[in-house]
Amino acid sequence: MKNRKLSEEKVFKDPVHRYIHVRDKLIWDLIGTKEFQRLRRIRQLGTTYLTFHGAEHSRFNHSLGVYEIVRRIVDDVFKGRPEWDDEERLLCLCAALLHDLGHGPFSHSFEKVFHLDHEDFTQAIILGDTEVNSVLKEVEEDFPKKVAEVIAKTYEKKQVVSLISSQIDADRMDYLQRDAYYTGVSYGHFDMERILRVMRPREDQVVIKSSGMHAVEDYIMSRYQMYWQVYFHPVTRSAEVILTKILHRAKQLHQEFYTFKHDPIHFYSLFEEELTLQDYLKLDESIILYYFQAWQDEDDHILRDLCCRFMNRQLFKYVEFNPNVQMMTLMELTTLFKKAGIDPEYYLVVDSSSDLPYDFYRPGEEEERLPIHLLMSNGDLRELSRESEIVDAISGKRRTDHKLYFPLDLLEDFSTKKAAKKKILELLNLDKKKEE
Repeated sequence: MKNRKLSEEKVFKDPVHRYIHVRDKLIWDLIGTKEFQRLRRIRQLGTTYLTFHGAEHSRFNHSLGVYEIVRRIVDDVFKGRPEWDDEERLLCLCAALLHDLGHGPFSHSFEKVFHLDHEDFTQAIILGDTEVNSVLKEVEEDFPKKVAEVIAKTYEKKQVVSLISSQIDADRMDYLQRDAYYTGVSYGHFDMERILRVMRPREDQVVIKSSGMHAVEDYIMSRYQMYWQVYFHPVTRSAEVILTKILHRAKQLHQEFYTFKHDPIHFYSLFEEELTLQDYLKLDESIILYYFQAWQDEDDHILRDLCCRFMNRQLFKYVEFNPNVQMMTLMELTTLFKKAGIDPEYYLVVDSSSDLPYDFYRPGEEEERLPIHLLMSNGDLRELSRESEIVDAISGKRRTDHKLYFPLDLLEDFSTKKAAKKKILELLNLDKKKEE
């Protein structure tokens, strides 16, 4: 099975890479498994479609894109180079294709509420009683284990891992361009073809020829801009806040033996923290949105209101928030929200975003990051920020942003609790805007 080819090459038309080429029967069979097809029903960017209406693309799109980038690297750039072992080719392709297999619906919100980790589920699908596992075992009995190790970053050959997971890997190169394309922004574009041409295999990592440094600078700045302009967009985060609170509310009501009009049978094992792999694989965004649609008719006014907000895009407003100096204000707001009859647990939320655009290896730190190394003309390796003034300027600099989210429409409804609501608007510096 290992090197079996299809009788003729299959291609997928792709707006980012033009064509995605499949010649290996193993890859074609993996794409056809029900676990991989499930990724069509999970959006790549979660709630971002409520901000950028084009962002409807799926984890399926992205996974094929990552596979295609790795295929180009191992078949076109690395092939025949002495530092590259072609025996690792199929392993790299499978790990690239399957790296996001365990993502759940609205991944990050879902993981936060139910204390899950998509990477654990990715490995569980690859190693469990699944169609994906059966296909991988046709190569050899321990092949699924090797694929899982590459994705878990524990595989012994770090060079293979770095293709899928590093500071300049196929995963990032695909999602930056794909997400930019589908959101309609220009930030995510960089010269990937140039970067691929100057990639070189080394014993424990992939390095970049120094002549390609400017293309890498462009890639890092592109990543920086995408995080702040798209991934951390405050409107997207508002939708995430509401989504998270819906899941929290449903879980709490279940624990209080509330009688749902629309019984959340797909959530039972999640609420009870007894989630099996088979239960997890039944969850996708169509299931979640079905319940949100149905729960707009629930008797519980919080669940009903939050679901209406999410389904009809009536999102929370926000103001900038500095936790270092405004904690007393937050406490006062919490008290006033209770006086106004608005539950602060669900309607007053601080949300924080943080990103480190590039970092170099600092021993002993959490999440040690392998730096990007440049291959100099004399054969030496130099860490990128030592050569690039642009990258040096942002290296190790974490940017963090805090917002306070709340339902402005409820606060501006003075038919009840007018005094408390006026005071809240005053504290949020919105009273003058209201008067204007």
